[in-house]
Amino acid sequence: MKKISAPKIALKLPKIDFQSLANDFKTLDPKDPGMWPLAPKVVILLGVFIGLLAAGAWFGWRVQQEELDGKRLQQQKLQDEWLNKKKQALNLDAHRKQLTEIDEKFGALLKQLPNKTEMESLLIDINQAGLGRGLQFETFKPGAELKRDFYAELPIQLKMVGSYHDFGSFAGDIAKLPRIVTLNNVNLVPAKDGSMTFDVIAKTFRYLDDEELAAIRKAAQPKKGRK
Repeated sequence: MKKISAPKIALKLPKIDFQSLANDFKTLDPKDPGMWPLAPKVVILLGVFIGLLAAGAWFGWRVQQEELDGKRLQQQKLQDEWLNKKKQALNLDAHRKQLTEIDEKFGALLKQLPNKTEMESLLIDINQAGLGRGLQFETFKPGAELKRDFYAELPIQLKMVGSYHDFGSFAGDIAKLPRIVTLNNVNLVPAKDGSMTFDVIAKTFRYLDDEELAAIRKAAQPKKGRK
């Protein structure tokens, strides 16, 4: 038996006359779109439709891209914060140890500052240090206290007569005192008998008690109603 094959159907696409289409576009009257040929109408409508789709896609994509960039920045910020907190957590014991050492050093320094009741004995120690080195005091005049954040500074005007060697020994004894005393503005004036006159501003310090600190904080607060 012979096989009967199905007939082949050839599909032919319609030919587009581009020359005629170009001529249609050249003869378009923009004032009367209703009279345009069908082909230009279809092409223009398709172009407008594609343009609207492209514009919508562009603006929508741009907004989404901006949101994505913002999320990325936020993610990086959160990641950096997490890494910093992780480092702090890993070094927490070391920080605590360091803080303890700082507190101990601060406490040791604070012990070198006398309180209000110990200032008189400190002034006696300074006087005795000068007399013990053969210096003669012509002036020993404590000035007015200058109160700072947590301590008070007491300047003492000293005028002593003696040798340069005696004054050097006196300065060494002052440095060895258990309390902090500094010698400032040293002025040496030689005398006719070979001795020297020493004008010095000695400064010593004391820590403020709780009542004095409270008074300073209260004075620093602005009064109600003050403009």
